Amino acid sequence: MKIWIAAASTLALLGASQALAQARKIDLGKVEYDGKCAHCHGPAGKGDGPTNAFMTRRAPDLTGLAKGNAGVLPVVMLYDAITGEKQVAGHGTREMPAWGTAYRVQAAEYYGDAPYDPEAFVRTRVLLLVEYINRLQAK
Repeated sequence: MKIWIAAASTLALLGASQALAQARKIDLGKVEYDGKCAHCHGPAGKGDGPTNAFMTRRAPDLTGLAKGNAGVLPVVMLYDAITGEKQVAGHGTREMPAWGTAYRVQAAEYYGDAPYDPEAFVRTRVLLLVEYINRLQAK
């Protein structure tokens, strides 16, 4: 009997938390993009962010990445550009922040001495950005 009560309670809690999450409809990719990318690339990814006036080179329009690659988003190139792991050919000097390093620092500050996987933290954040940029692609 106790097992059934515990199972029912667990299911009720899961249902309530799922309903709460759906009610909020938090778009984690957009939140990440707005915090890390929109100031240079613009809110719609057109390369028209407010900091462009201070940059030596205009931030690229992210909405045409798939179109410029035979209709397929260049995920690996985009991932590497975001993390800063590789210099992207044709981008000149690296003006864009290497978010991979910033995310590692953020994870260390957040988790402190608790065990965690910094690469999983970085991957999750970068993949949220890649997925959101995919949604920005002009149709």
